[in-house]
Amino acid sequence: MESILNADEIADGIKALADSIRSKTTGQEIALVGIRSRGDEVAERILTLLAEDDDRDLAFGVLDISLYRDDFEHLHENPKLQESDIPFPVEGAHIILVDDVLFTGRTIRAALDSLSDYGRPGKVELAVLIDRGHREMPIQPDYVGITLDTDRLDHVLVSLEGADGKDEVRIVKKENS
Repeated sequence: MESILNADEIADGIKALADSIRSKTTGQEIALVGIRSRGDEVAERILTLLAEDDDRDLAFGVLDISLYRDDFEHLHENPKLQESDIPFPVEGAHIILVDDVLFTGRTIRAALDSLSDYGRPGKVELAVLIDRGHREMPIQPDYVGITLDTDRLDHVLVSLEGADGKDEVRIVKKENS
């Protein structure tokens, strides 16, 4: 297992996301919705940076997509059901979904399905801390903090302070067999 990003590099990626979102959405009301279980922490950090020098309304929510996943057989353990918390009207809102890693696109598809249970947003964009490529779905991010060149079978493991006690990104290399 190889550590490839430290806390400072992760902070730089989150700052890049916040800067990009700020410049592209100036003056617009937006809602950041973090996908559990690390996208919500990335979204909170982005929100903190945006709120520092932005006087517009910024909403925040958390989405649990556990029941919408299509990859239960590929998971190492059963997903833990957690609560979604969308404390604002989704109908007509400009929502930026936030996740830690974008890989195949299946998590984002599940998040879109889950989000639709709350209403029909006016616009949905995607912000990811790490884009590692290898899509299986036609899903691309609008905002990217860090792009990693990975092999298809690699595992990208993101650890964040709130969930894991430290900020670090590691890659577990898998040999093609």
